[in-house]
Amino acid sequence: MDRRGRGQSGDTLPYVAEHEFEDVAALVDSIPGTVRVLRHSYGALCSLEATLLTPRSHKLILNEPPMYTTTDISYPEDSLDRYDALLRAGDAERALLMLYEVGQTPADEVHMLQSQPNWQARVAAAHTIPREVLAVRDYAADPARFRSMSTPILFLLGGETLPIYTAATQALHRWLPHSQIVVLPGQPHDAVVTAPDLVSREVLHYFLDAA
Repeated sequence: MDRRGRGQSGDTLPYVAEHEFEDVAALVDSIPGTVRVLRHSYGALCSLEATLLTPRSHKLILNEPPMYTTTDISYPEDSLDRYDALLRAGDAERALLMLYEVGQTPADEVHMLQSQPNWQARVAAAHTIPREVLAVRDYAADPARFRSMSTPILFLLGGETLPIYTAATQALHRWLPHSQIVVLPGQPHDAVVTAPDLVSREVLHYFLDAA
């Protein structure tokens, strides 16, 4: 699905992260039959929250949903101001590259992302990223909210990802009684780009398993 402000989806201001959770739940509820959900990063966080809103998600695969625990990414205080200034100047690509840099994304991973056919779609969605960064910062993670969740969840975790994603995934796995983690050896946050065959094997194995 194209989330709010991305691709062919519209947008509604002011931005409220909870509306994204409701969007995923509404889409799941609109699909007949068994629904399996695969999401990445911020979309994975939205889908996790959506599962509290609808009982119709049969299985979830979530790749590194972001959440602050004891591990954090220390952005320079002026990062979002600089980002907004670049967007206003019409240089969305430079803004996106700056955010990857301050977010400690390895250079070879950034080059890999730039080589993908969807790079321009990433650039076109650059205006949505600051609000997602702030939403993750303000996200209040409460383990008690997830204790009754019965939906089976597989977390995909890159073996070489950033510490914030490792800490978040491990915390969520501890809180969710029907979850498991598969570590993708040697992979960063964007393993779907760097190791698509490996990710596809794990996805098909989990979703096609009758259990």
